[in-house]
Amino acid sequence: MTVATHPSMSDVPALDVRGLSVEFPTRKGVLTALSEVSLTIQRGEIVGVVGESGAGKSMTGMSVLGLLEPPGRISAGEIRIGGKRTDNLGESEMAHIRGRMVGAIFQDPLTSLNPLFSIGQQLIETIRLHSDRNRAEAKAHAIDLLKQVGIPGADERIDHYPHQFSGGMRQRVVIALALAGNPQLIIADEPTTALDVSIQAQITALLRELCREHGTGVMLVTHDMGVIAETADRVAVMYAGRVIEVGPVDEVLSRPKHPYTRGLMGSIPALGARVERLAQIDGAMPRLNAIPSGCAFNPRCLDAGPRCRQVRPAMVAEGKGAAEGGVACLVYDGGVQ
Repeated sequence: MTVATHPSMSDVPALDVRGLSVEFPTRKGVLTALSEVSLTIQRGEIVGVVGESGAGKSMTGMSVLGLLEPPGRISAGEIRIGGKRTDNLGESEMAHIRGRMVGAIFQDPLTSLNPLFSIGQQLIETIRLHSDRNRAEAKAHAIDLLKQVGIPGADERIDHYPHQFSGGMRQRVVIALALAGNPQLIIADEPTTALDVSIQAQITALLRELCREHGTGVMLVTHDMGVIAETADRVAVMYAGRVIEVGPVDEVLSRPKHPYTRGLMGSIPALGARVERLAQIDGAMPRLNAIPSGCAFNPRCLDAGPRCRQVRPAMVAEGKGAAEGGVACLVYDGGVQ
């Protein structure tokens, strides 16, 4: 007799995005904002998503959260959070998923906090919405969450309002809110950009620690490679709506394969290094209505050959497979000539 085996919850990725494409219909035609994006995040893993403005980082996060601005629409691919497919859900169903299965931390904590309610009221409401706790139990859990995120005097501070907290403390409260529903995934979109450098380090360390403890997967969207280096386990580099390199953070930062990733690394000053000028990537990210044929990076690439202007490179798996690492460059797939 054969006994069927089922993967445990720990084996199911917190996020599994496969071939995700997002379109924006306009009067002049359809613009493709994301093209065949694939990304996997395991439970307890932090994956950094990095690239220039307009690369598609935040668009990917908003797609996962089901918060695409109309007329934006998912035109292809699948999104699974904790094994559950969510890209085909209606707004009411997705509202039930947000908070319970996926939380969010945004750049400005004031956009996530209602100034008219105390942080305790907001935490307690969120906890009760996503669990069967009564008000007393929810308040006790809210105080515990505030303690976990490092709010001193949580028993008293729970009755304070957002304006009574500093920027760093407000972001800690937002992290507590994101964790209140015990989600399997958190989308953190530039969570430290508005904070002082010393506070940034505290917030990234806190995020890393809490996600390990809770077993929560994190998609960390940022343009700051320093934050990626300090926080992430793996990094996905995006360009013109596509993931063009993904791998363990140490490997991508020290041995980048894609010419664009090498350019990003070369533009970061190294401590103790004396150089006359930093490397730069000439040109700019293409507009959605002017993405070149072949490899989208070819007009800015010093290694580009004839094939780069004709063939769109596929992701070539590295290591244990595409889920762990890969690079979309013809140098690693038949050559550029």
